[in-house]
Amino acid sequence: MSDFSLPSAETVIKTGKTYGRDLLERVLSTFLQGTIGGIVITQPLDGSMWYAAGAGGVAAVVSLGKGLVARWRSVTNSASLAKGV
Repeated sequence: MSDFSLPSAETVIKTGKTYGRDLLERVLSTFLQGTIGGIVITQPLDGSMWYAAGAGGVAAVVSLGKGLVARWRSVTNSASLAKGV
């Protein structure tokens, strides 16, 4: 019979904390980038700033979903879909 060992609780907490911090950073930066991009587009087209913020929010939700899928796909400390990150 092969040896089966689970990681320590400290390792699991550190791994989850690292992943959570990475995912939060990605979601917030996507929101800001989407909002700024929306503002750049809505200003010349005389669009509402709220539409720009809404576009940033949608981008952030998609980013959150991608990060959760990345975690589900492989056990890593990253919210990236790239292998080895």
